[in-house]
Amino acid sequence: MKYPDELDSLCTVSIIEPIVQEVFELDCQNKLEEDFLDNLEIEDKETKVFHYARISKKNFTVGQTVLLQHSKLKFFPGKLRSRWLGPHVITKIFANGAVEIQSLKTNNTFKVNDHQLKEYRKGFQTEHVEIMDLEDPIL
Repeated sequence: MKYPDELDSLCTVSIIEPIVQEVFELDCQNKLEEDFLDNLEIEDKETKVFHYARISKKNFTVGQTVLLQHSKLKFFPGKLRSRWLGPHVITKIFANGAVEIQSLKTNNTFKVNDHQLKEYRKGFQTEHVEIMDLEDPIL
């Protein structure tokens, strides 16, 4: 067994100081990691709020004419290929966001998510357009 005088000499500042310094550095590193994770969570929440505020809510009704997004496009489908199929008519709306639509061309019915639909707008009617003939200016 060692005498108390020998124990005191073993526990000098030169032995304890590096240990205390390492513990202090680890504690500072843990605090930095916690701050980083907290800031990351705050940023994620703010980003979600920003994006969700800009999502337009689509309200569809039964009998409405819609276009279906063509989700099986290839990487380079061509310049003039449309991303939308249709028109389709909504036959049933479910509570979970699913919509049953019927094709006007083939009369097939199938369920799709409402995120894949957009309102079908017919082109403007030409009978209400006023035609103006332009003449050459007189010099």
